[in-house]
Amino acid sequence: MVTQDEIAAEIAEGERPDRPIMRLLRGVRRRIEGRPGLRRAYRIVVAVLGGLIATLGLLLVPLPGPGWLIVFLGLAVLGTEFAWAKRVAAFVKRHLARFWAWWQARRAARPTA
Repeated sequence: MVTQDEIAAEIAEGERPDRPIMRLLRGVRRRIEGRPGLRRAYRIVVAVLGGLIATLGLLLVPLPGPGWLIVFLGLAVLGTEFAWAKRVAAFVKRHLARFWAWWQARRAARPTA
């Protein structure tokens, strides 16, 4: 059974700031921040792309498949540029970890047939 602490440790490992991709993205972000016109265009692109991904996920929710996962991916894209989306994604991540721990405890407590 996976504990909530193990899940949190795995999430923290993926978000480590010293990973090569994180360093590359920070460099790109510094270059964008130095140019106001490019920054505005970048924010518009992120808003449109993240919004489209989240909307597509919402449309797929009633169907079998990864609808909610796509919604969370859209929120993650929006969260790279917008604070409100980052807060929503963090809230969802916390609640999803709590739900997953509850679900696994529930399954472990179930009597075996």
